[in-house]
Amino acid sequence: MSERNLPGGEMSSRILDFFWIADCSGSMDGEKIQTLNYAIRQTIPDMRKEADDNPNASIMVRAVKFSDGAAWHMPTATPIDSFNWADLTAGGVTAMGMALELVASELKQFPTDTKRLPPVLVLLTDGQPTDDFKSGLDALMATPWGKKAVRIAIAIGKDVDLSVLEQFAGNKELVLEAKNPQLLVKFIKWASTVVKNVSAPSLGDSTSGVDVNAIPAATVDVDDDDIW
Repeated sequence: MSERNLPGGEMSSRILDFFWIADCSGSMDGEKIQTLNYAIRQTIPDMRKEADDNPNASIMVRAVKFSDGAAWHMPTATPIDSFNWADLTAGGVTAMGMALELVASELKQFPTDTKRLPPVLVLLTDGQPTDDFKSGLDALMATPWGKKAVRIAIAIGKDVDLSVLEQFAGNKELVLEAKNPQLLVKFIKWASTVVKNVSAPSLGDSTSGVDVNAIPAATVDVDDDDIW
């Protein structure tokens, strides 16, 4: 069945919502937050190319930041053609649960029709939640679009609680371990282009349309000094 003949009719009016959920706690200060900002800026041309190659879907981007609390970094759903990244700064703790609650509050407002593709949620963090992560995840998964979302987690460095990220992603293969700057750039770039494979919302699980075999290998040639 072609994309144009999917249940629900033409895909020309379908929206694909993409959320960056970025940790900007104090432990991210320095090279980590600088690399995150650089990598996300570098993804913009790639995402625009994906949009050009798939005119049947409109990619809309938002961003959430979390440290002592959670707030919209870029609250307005912005078409990728006009999206520009504003650099984050780091400081504070890791209110990851609050960040997920903030995303959940936005997803609750989405109509439950077929004119949207599953949203893509990319969580980037280098630490462990300092608030009630479970309540935040429960709030996210209580929304229809939270359940249907493609959820990717990028663990930055060695101090991340991988079990928490596996709960978020719903699939350990979608938890990517960035142990150095090069891997962080590589994984952010891959996550940004996964939009091309997002499936129809009726499929509904967090790996719909994601080719896990296409996930970049977690290896690069680096000196020991480059390991976080």
